[in-house]
Amino acid sequence: MKSSYAQQQIAVLGLGSSGEAATHRLLEEGACVSVLDSGDSEKLRAAAEPLRAAGAHVLLGRVAEEDAAAYDLGVLSPGIDPAVPLVRHLVAKGVPIIGELELSYSLCACPVVAITGTNGKTTTTQLVERMLNACGVRTLAAGNIGPSFAARVRESAHLDMMTLEVSSFQLETIRAFRPAISVWLNFQADHLDRYASMEEYYAAKVRIFENQTADDFAIVKREDKLPPLKAQTLTFSAYSQGGDLDLRNGVIHFHGKPVLRMEDTQLSGLHNAENLMAALAVGAVRGLDFAPMLQALCSYKALPHRCERVGTVDGVDYVNDSKATNLDALEKALLSETRRVVLIAGGKDKGFEFDTLTDLVASKARSVVLIGEMAKRIAGFWASRVPCKHAATLAEAVTLARADAQPGDVILFSPGTSSFDMFKSYADRGDQFRSLVQSQLHSL
Repeated sequence: MKSSYAQQQIAVLGLGSSGEAATHRLLEEGACVSVLDSGDSEKLRAAAEPLRAAGAHVLLGRVAEEDAAAYDLGVLSPGIDPAVPLVRHLVAKGVPIIGELELSYSLCACPVVAITGTNGKTTTTQLVERMLNACGVRTLAAGNIGPSFAARVRESAHLDMMTLEVSSFQLETIRAFRPAISVWLNFQADHLDRYASMEEYYAAKVRIFENQTADDFAIVKREDKLPPLKAQTLTFSAYSQGGDLDLRNGVIHFHGKPVLRMEDTQLSGLHNAENLMAALAVGAVRGLDFAPMLQALCSYKALPHRCERVGTVDGVDYVNDSKATNLDALEKALLSETRRVVLIAGGKDKGFEFDTLTDLVASKARSVVLIGEMAKRIAGFWASRVPCKHAATLAEAVTLARADAQPGDVILFSPGTSSFDMFKSYADRGDQFRSLVQSQLHSL
């Protein structure tokens, strides 16, 4: 896997965290590095100074988009759309482009387990990291989960395996990237603000299997349609039986034998059962003992913003599911609730419609409070079946939801789309929701 970039002229596109880490790795490899970013904010100018001090050339703003220098290679940060002028300019000059994932893989000294899927990537990545380390397999989690692969690849020489959360954006620009174990959790509508169609999104995602051989393993959701795979496969599903791992009466089975009761874990819902199955499958193909695997998985607690119960006010539970940035995540959050729900949803327009959830929302929700760019469009789908209100701010949404909720209900904040119309990130959105609930608790 180890490649040499010594003396090569390389342009790193994007001055975010992965771009910074890629720049430092390339400088350590002896490359001549220029960092190009279309932005020119005070924050970017501050971030540029340490890179210049380390020996990189940094161009910001329009001069970056018009840079006339010749390069042997361009390294694209995953958050940058390949269609933007900055990237098109280099492509037009004939500069080959790879992503930060591909760069880091070429420098990695250990095998990789790569985990992708529309939902559940971060939870599964952390489960695998915890489980492998508990079983004596030295690993670190990196990639889309943060820190970037480039930030941790230097440590790969001391690891048995690198555990990566991998997004479709990262997979767009791979060449040789070949995980020893690939994990495909699920595939649902998302990112249609970046991709022209679901087919284009799928084509990027499925590249995770592209370079695998019969010596590798692919762990895949049983129901999903995938191209013929060269790797050895294990299948899982919490929704049907017949795979290598399935769920029967709340118990995960492996090859027909019970191995893990969901009630012994700190996770709930069918989606989390599948995350646990995927992690168990990774351990199985590594030949690990089940006892330490199960102990590690049972001690894992859900991350913030993922169906996180943040408080109870006047007999009403508040659940922060701000990480629900697509319809599938919202659907799973609703299905996991057995009580009546007052739903707070809406956010940035990502190009998909909410009509597929109309029946489920009508069956689960007492009412809905909508926020963000999508509020009016979502109401157009749901308002004939369930009362819908609009709120200009999240604080107003929480107030309206509280007025509708009855003791025993759940106020579920599960937006179903991304946050960038009103918030810095899904975490910022979730933190603000939690703070609003805590303010109510303190006022009691």
